[in-house]
Amino acid sequence: MDKQRGRLEVIAGCMFSGKTEELIRRVRRAGYAGRRVSVFDHALDEERYRAGFANSHSGWEVKTHSTSNPREIYRIACEENAEVVAVDEAQFFSDLLPACDALADRGARVVVAGLNLDFRGEPFESLVSILSRADHITLLSAICTLCGEEATRTQRLIDGEPAPYNGPRIQIGGAESYQARCRHCHQVPGAPQALRALIGKGEELP
Repeated sequence: MDKQRGRLEVIAGCMFSGKTEELIRRVRRAGYAGRRVSVFDHALDEERYRAGFANSHSGWEVKTHSTSNPREIYRIACEENAEVVAVDEAQFFSDLLPACDALADRGARVVVAGLNLDFRGEPFESLVSILSRADHITLLSAICTLCGEEATRTQRLIDGEPAPYNGPRIQIGGAESYQARCRHCHQVPGAPQALRALIGKGEELP
C-alpha cells in the first residue's frame, strides 16, 4: 500500500441529500478499478435497513460490515488489506477520527459519509472532528420539502409536527419521521435563539 496516496474524504449534508448514494458510487468506482474495498456502517442503522448493507434512499446498496466500534473498523480494514475504506452514517460513531487518520496514514483512501447537523440544526461533534482533518470535503444539499429551495437541515417530525428541541438526539427513522428543509423552513420548538445566546454572553447587538 502506497502511504503517499492515503487520504481522508468526507461526504456531509442533511438527510435525503444523497450522501450514501455518493459513497456507494465511489465504492463502486474503486471496485471497477480493481481496488480492495472494505465498507462499514453503524450497527444502529440495522433498525432502518437490511442488516449488513449500506442503503441509499434511492435504492442503491452495497454490502457492509456493521459495527459500533471504530477499532473494529481499523482491525477489519487491516485484515482485508483494504486500499479503500468507506464508512457510512459516521455521525453515529464516537471517536471515529483516530481510526480514519490511522488508516489514511497507512495509505488507505478513507471515505466517510454522515450528517453534519442533527435535527436541532446543531453540529454532530464526531463528524466535525473528522471534517477538520479531511483532505477533501463534499457538502451536499437536498430540496426543501416545504418551499423547494436548497435544503441544508434535517427536520424531525412527530405525528406530522416539528419535534421539540429537548427530544432525543438520536432517533432512527426515514421519510416517515424526517424531511429535508432549508434554514428558514426548519423548525425546532423550544430551541434557544441565537440572538439570546449572544446577549447572554454580554455582546452588544444592533
